[in-house]
Amino acid sequence: MATPQTLDDLAAGTTLDEVYSLFDSLDAVAEEELVGDWVGALVPTGHPGEKLLDRLRWAGKTFRSRDDVDPIVVHDEQGQRTASDVMGSATVRMVEFRGVVTATMVYDQHPVFDHFRRLSDDTLLGVMDRKGEDHPLVFSLTRSAAPA
Repeated sequence: MATPQTLDDLAAGTTLDEVYSLFDSLDAVAEEELVGDWVGALVPTGHPGEKLLDRLRWAGKTFRSRDDVDPIVVHDEQGQRTASDVMGSATVRMVEFRGVVTATMVYDQHPVFDHFRRLSDDTLLGVMDRKGEDHPLVFSLTRSAAPA
């Protein structure tokens, strides 16, 4: 199996091993790099959360500071970005995951952690690590060009 080199290489049918090969090859992210609005996209791996996020019209995430994060931002009926309370709020901390300390979003109401690695200056690969699950939700975040 060849190691995926880009986000485009992670297409439908991507295996967890392929996701982790790419993720492990990427650089860590510092907490302050997350501040701002991010547009989210799912990496299709068959995780059940993909359907939920589609139903919610998931738009991405908003990081105002390390202690003020909207983990689930959706498109409302008018197509505007708005925070959803479906997963509560979150904070960002530096956490070791797969042998590297990187910026990690910690949900306040659930045993869930979103670990981030850098694909480019404006694009991140995220792995949602939910305790008790053997298959993570995988997504990308691209920095929004629109003002917050």
